[in-house]
Amino acid sequence: MLDRLFGISREGSTPRREIVAGVSTFLAAMYIIVVNPTILSSAHIPFSQGLTATVLISAFGSFAMGLYGRSPVLLAPGMGINALFTYTMVVGAGVPLPIALGCVFWAGVAFVVLAVLNVRQYVIDAIPASLRHAVACGIGLFITVVGLVNAKFLVSNSATVLGMADLTAPVVTFLLGLAITAALVARRVPGALIIGIILTTVMAIPIGRWWGDGSAYAPGLHTLVNFNGIFALPDFGGLFQVDLLGALQHIYWPFIFVLLFTAFFDALSTFMGLSQAANLLDENGDPRNIRRSMVIDAGSALVSGFLGTSPANAFVESAAGISQGGRTGLVAVTCGVLFVPFLFLSPLLALVPAIATAPALIMVGVFMLSPIRAIEWERYDEAIPAFIAMMLIPITYSITHGIIFGFLAFVVCKLAVGKASEIRLTMWILALLSLLLLFIG
Repeated sequence: MLDRLFGISREGSTPRREIVAGVSTFLAAMYIIVVNPTILSSAHIPFSQGLTATVLISAFGSFAMGLYGRSPVLLAPGMGINALFTYTMVVGAGVPLPIALGCVFWAGVAFVVLAVLNVRQYVIDAIPASLRHAVACGIGLFITVVGLVNAKFLVSNSATVLGMADLTAPVVTFLLGLAITAALVARRVPGALIIGIILTTVMAIPIGRWWGDGSAYAPGLHTLVNFNGIFALPDFGGLFQVDLLGALQHIYWPFIFVLLFTAFFDALSTFMGLSQAANLLDENGDPRNIRRSMVIDAGSALVSGFLGTSPANAFVESAAGISQGGRTGLVAVTCGVLFVPFLFLSPLLALVPAIATAPALIMVGVFMLSPIRAIEWERYDEAIPAFIAMMLIPITYSITHGIIFGFLAFVVCKLAVGKASEIRLTMWILALLSLLLLFIG
């Protein structure tokens, strides 16, 4: 039955290999079950609600990707876009949470339209590759900064703006956890990030009990790791808390655009990269089932707002299963099945302190910097806009501002070197919109 449903034999695989590949992908990506609710908690979303939303959209998206998209790609709330949602929109710009979730919905609607119309090549041609790579790198640096701040390793400093914190017990434990996680990743241990989270959590148990104090991380509590049970019913309190009409006010259009930009290019680059690496290509050399896959990705992003989380996206960690020989939708379906039990484990997962998820965030930042080698650094008309976008994202704590100034710098540099012909009409429009957004935002 599985063979007929997913065409496993036709792809030269076996059900066992596909299921093992699904388990491998899940182990590589399951850190999102803890990390995403932790990030969303800064947007005033209770951990239990964030966990429910994360698991629901991950299971739903992965099932849909496997059954309709026929692709071995896991879907889950995207790293980077969750930081944009939380730190740029809700925390930084003060966008009310229901309106922020409404922006997620409308960005998903626009994404669905782009996916259904199959305009991916036109959109790819409109945005310079150097800027797309730079934005991905900038988001990686941003996530790294978020990890360092969450661990309270990076603190404000009146003399140098930023500085390193004192080596307190939690900071030392974070550094040990970072060292262990980095070693596991360097050795390519399957599930390295989730193993690092578990080990760092165990090392944090003595804090506030036998040494150090954790009250700076958990106000009102001296202990960092606090046991409140293992099982609980899912918390559906965050479902359907969406202000769709409020999100359509013009002052929120920049956020809808940036959510769309980030989700679209993250999905497209992930599908293209994974398909090329695994030779999952059609007769035209395009990623197999790319239109269906993009529609599912877009639909998952749309549904995310109703569930109470930032947009879901294709996960590059799917490479873990593909490298094990996974080639069909059964890989994604297996991942979806493995997510479901975690709906009932919110008290257990709430044990994890910020210093335990911070090393995982930093490693994700490392992974997201890989496109930096594709930027043509010797061509300054390409390198300068890329550098500006990449650096302003973490420094300003705003993905939006990084993208805006990257677009503007690209136009200025191309005009300065007499290459106006390389500025496409769509890029002119985006640059003008960027100027407008600066003044109205």
